[in-house]
Amino acid sequence: MSVHRSPFEKLREKFEESELRCPSCGYLDTDGGWRVTTSGGRVRYQFVCPACDAVETRELRLE
Repeated sequence: MSVHRSPFEKLREKFEESELRCPSCGYLDTDGGWRVTTSGGRVRYQFVCPACDAVETRELRLE
């Protein structure tokens, strides 16, 4: 793994360190993580709960 990480990778790691509890059912997903997708001027981070399939989304708009 490269020593140089992008700001987006660093943010995903921060989410994974602190936000792996499902806000809908309270399940703590210690094995999961946030998926990152990009489309033009947006970066979307999504966490899908393996217990109840709830989706938590965070989105950054780049301008």
